Amino acid sequence: MDLNTITEVIRRPPDRPGVDWREGDAWLAGGTWLFSAEQPGLRRLIDLTALRWDPLVPSDTGLQIGATCTIRDLYAFALPADWIAGTLFATSCEAFLSSFKVWNAATVGGNICMSLPAGPMITLTIALEAQYELWASDGSVRIVDALDFVTGNNRNILAPGEILRRIEIPAHALIKRTAHRRFTLTRLGRSTVFLIGTQTPGMSDLLLTVTAGTTRPVRIAFDTMPDARTLQESIDVIPADVWFADPNGTPDHRRHLTKYFAEEIRRDLVAGGPA
Repeated sequence: MDLNTITEVIRRPPDRPGVDWREGDAWLAGGTWLFSAEQPGLRRLIDLTALRWDPLVPSDTGLQIGATCTIRDLYAFALPADWIAGTLFATSCEAFLSSFKVWNAATVGGNICMSLPAGPMITLTIALEAQYELWASDGSVRIVDALDFVTGNNRNILAPGEILRRIEIPAHALIKRTAHRRFTLTRLGRSTVFLIGTQTPGMSDLLLTVTAGTTRPVRIAFDTMPDARTLQESIDVIPADVWFADPNGTPDHRRHLTKYFAEEIRRDLVAGGPA
């Protein structure tokens, strides 16, 4: 898409971008969405790729993912063997409604900040109990739980000029056992529902993340594994206006799929698999 309203591109922003933020600005990372639609309100692009943020930084405390990390780099990253929840990285990358060529440009942070119900990087980071580091235009920094970031379809808590700098996934989440389910109307289509369940090794807890079928992510937590009826009831209390409607599914259809797949995830973890 030719963005014919753009009059300036900041190719080399300062290390703390946003200090000169003004109305009509937009962050540019992969640009896979930015250049796919008209942007009549934009006047200036600020190129974040020039800052060369480290894409992936593992440590004893967990994994830091730079917001400009590409989907390709995330997919190819070799995690330590004991981070068994890392299988979700490939699963979530493959949930993109895009080709592998788009992976070369699309970024983790871009997918999160688009804040669409079917954003797989949102699903991944919430399921792995991540926190987001946000930089404001006044130089301040705040840390927020990934669960609290997306507030609705294409809506989040970012203030004007604020930017997602990095995602921090704790080590304790990366060693959890996992099970997931995803449904699409076509084999390579947009997610109608995407659920991930995690469980602490040696424990019987359950952390269930529900996305794609809801306008914002939903987390359902149990200290001990619930029975089937209790799990179903926990889904029933999700407010009716949180269920998403689009050509990929009605709210009732998405609620039904969520309840069906949640029970499959529960059974998987009770039975000791998948890993």
